[in-house]
Amino acid sequence: MKNILSKKISYLIFFLFFGFCMSAWGGFITNYYKEPWYSTLAKPSFNPADWVFAPVWITLYLSIAFAVWLIWLSPRKTEKIFYIYFIHLFVNASWSVAFFALHQILVSLILIGLIIFFVLWLIRLYYPINKISVALMIPYLAWLGFAFILNFNILTLN
Repeated sequence: MKNILSKKISYLIFFLFFGFCMSAWGGFITNYYKEPWYSTLAKPSFNPADWVFAPVWITLYLSIAFAVWLIWLSPRKTEKIFYIYFIHLFVNASWSVAFFALHQILVSLILIGLIIFFVLWLIRLYYPINKISVALMIPYLAWLGFAFILNFNILTLN
């Protein structure tokens, strides 16, 4: 019993670690390339303060890691779910490269659209397996919708 519990916890740590590694990569790119370019952009009035992004993303990465971990615990899981999950994390981290490092606002908008597609796909795959996992993905989807609108507005203003 103890071995099974430690294996379950080790997979939760793995999902958290991998997600936060992707987040750290995106954060590093953002911090390294953000200024002075980002300060020169025209931004919509609803653009959040810079300090908002870190706690929101930390919360979302915790939530999506826990969601995929609950799926992993299920005997009804499929390998396909995990491929999509990890690809989605890579695409998510690539947004920072497109936006902050390459200054490609349109490409970053397309990437957010792709991330939303993957999240909707994951939600669809999670639904018959674990409804809690679905619920944990909803705030992430909502934030991505907001990010899409924000990115679109930055594109149109610049």
